[in-house]
Amino acid sequence: MKRLKILALGLLAAPTLALAQADGPAAQQRRSAEANEPMALGAPAARDAAAADRALNGWWAEAGKARDQRLAWFRQARFGIFVHWGAYSVLGGQWQGQPNPGYSEHIMRVARIPRQTYKDEVAAKFRPDAYDARAWVRMMKDAGAGYVILTAKHHDGFAIWPSKASDYNIAQVSGFNRDPLAELVQAAHAEGMKVGFYYSHAFDWEDPDAPGNDWDYDNPAGDKKLHGGVDWWNTYPQFLTNTDRYIDRKVIPQLNELIGRYHPDILWFDTPSKLPFFQQARIVEAVRKADPNVVINGRAARSKDLNLGDYLDTADRPAELRPTAGDWEAIPTTNESYGYNALDHSHKSVTHFIQLIAKASAKGGNILLNVGPRGDGVIDAPDAAILAGIGRWMAVNGESIRGTTRTPLDRQAWGDSTVKGDHLYLHVFDWPQKDGKGDRALRVGGLLSPPKRAYVLATKAPVAIKRVGGGDYDLTLPATAPDAADSVVVVETDGPVRGQAGRLIETRFGTNQLLAFDAKAEGTGFTYGDGKTARFYVDGLEQPGNRLVWSVRATQAAPVHVRLRYSTPDTTLATPGRATMRYGATTLTVPLVPTSGEKDLREVDLGLLPLAAGELSDLSLTLEDAAKPVHVFDLRLEAARP
Repeated sequence: MKRLKILALGLLAAPTLALAQADGPAAQQRRSAEANEPMALGAPAARDAAAADRALNGWWAEAGKARDQRLAWFRQARFGIFVHWGAYSVLGGQWQGQPNPGYSEHIMRVARIPRQTYKDEVAAKFRPDAYDARAWVRMMKDAGAGYVILTAKHHDGFAIWPSKASDYNIAQVSGFNRDPLAELVQAAHAEGMKVGFYYSHAFDWEDPDAPGNDWDYDNPAGDKKLHGGVDWWNTYPQFLTNTDRYIDRKVIPQLNELIGRYHPDILWFDTPSKLPFFQQARIVEAVRKADPNVVINGRAARSKDLNLGDYLDTADRPAELRPTAGDWEAIPTTNESYGYNALDHSHKSVTHFIQLIAKASAKGGNILLNVGPRGDGVIDAPDAAILAGIGRWMAVNGESIRGTTRTPLDRQAWGDSTVKGDHLYLHVFDWPQKDGKGDRALRVGGLLSPPKRAYVLATKAPVAIKRVGGGDYDLTLPATAPDAADSVVVVETDGPVRGQAGRLIETRFGTNQLLAFDAKAEGTGFTYGDGKTARFYVDGLEQPGNRLVWSVRATQAAPVHVRLRYSTPDTTLATPGRATMRYGATTLTVPLVPTSGEKDLREVDLGLLPLAAGELSDLSLTLEDAAKPVHVFDLRLEAARP
């Protein structure tokens, strides 16, 4: 069995190329509890083990033979649109005049709205007469997206198609005589986009046999943590009869409907840990039987050692991205809610999303950007503006995203890079300042394939290239950046793009960010934040012997100012410890002070560090005399002013 588990992880996570940005956490993708819902193998252990064996030696192993074929369009797209839209959209994040704290699509759970009340006062009012699938799809295609995923049934259990398997659906409850799913599929196919559906298989607050609703029913897996909480099947096994009935009566029949009626390219599942692994696996096996070619995301069925999806789902609402092996996808949203929330005006900038798409592509992943349309079916104006802004950039620079693969170069001081065959796309977030000769020279570090020519993608203006040693090159750029968010420079190389791992620190000007996510974690027991704002941290340095290591070298020997960003989740700490950085013969250390909580990022100055040019050297960070975890986010190395 151990060999089979290792094989399973390898099939899912093995990258197609051995490239620099694949280096990082182990294949198990260790995360903090909120990040990706890790779960133990769980009880009943025998049934879980049997389900794993059945998958590894049968249906899942067979499905793995066609995995590359299934994922070809997914890898080509790199960018898709997620749509959270359902009965909850009618409320816009408010119930009985009170704002909902959290995701608006969770309002039934958070406000503990009774099932019958939700049906009569929320679901019955979901009649999206203004819904225009063709307008949606045109907007998404113009944004540069290659696929769209719509929430066919979210956690509230309400189907937004005329389901024959459950009368809790848009036709019978709302009296809406159109089929939103059929209209979306037709519109997407007409525009050459792939289309799929989100289906909440493990969480259903409407169904008395499903986990989650603990305000109407005496059911586990809800906020009250009834009957043992997270692993309720250990302490409340009698409820497995109910969940078996729910799966057979509602889940599998509805999934068969979605496949048989709409033939989706992808099915997107969520919160699998609400069910034991063997029941998760049974659902995925049924999907595979109904359609061997549909792509299945990584939140359908997973245990500690086995994931039965085609790719991994990483962070929700990420601000930064961890290196992740194999195929993966992150799901940001335009503001802080997935469903429509009329009160949430925290929309992020177009620049944020353009750079996030580039960063994900550089690490071999996809971005599935969420929008939450209003209850009437209209995409909200701020969301539409963000999509339009991304679209303007993609119309010019889309080839630097679509069909690209993981870059062999590390992140650079100025930005990141993507690769397509013998084309290296430099995503320049920070246009270079003038050097000592008055030129705007962009230093590219670690390129092992000889460049043949370079040009600005937006204007096709040629760019002069000069080798400055080893795999380092200076590119002389125009005075003005074509795009303030991300200007793309194309470097065509002699043969496939090859690169050297290691960070080239720009010591002449500007700031270099060394993410804790990108460091090599030496030691044991590290955990990682989920990448959200104020959660892109690494924990574990409080354990003796553990350290974070970056391999670095400088553009030229020079001192840099070093600053550390951190926070302390335990607000009672009087002395969180001392941060110590070592580089060659230099050691810098500074005492840390407590912050007001884990979201209070504090910046501390470690001092002046003399960096050397030439070969790579280790720059390490440790935490001394620390009794409790300290969230470590990044180091910032800024060129010292003369």
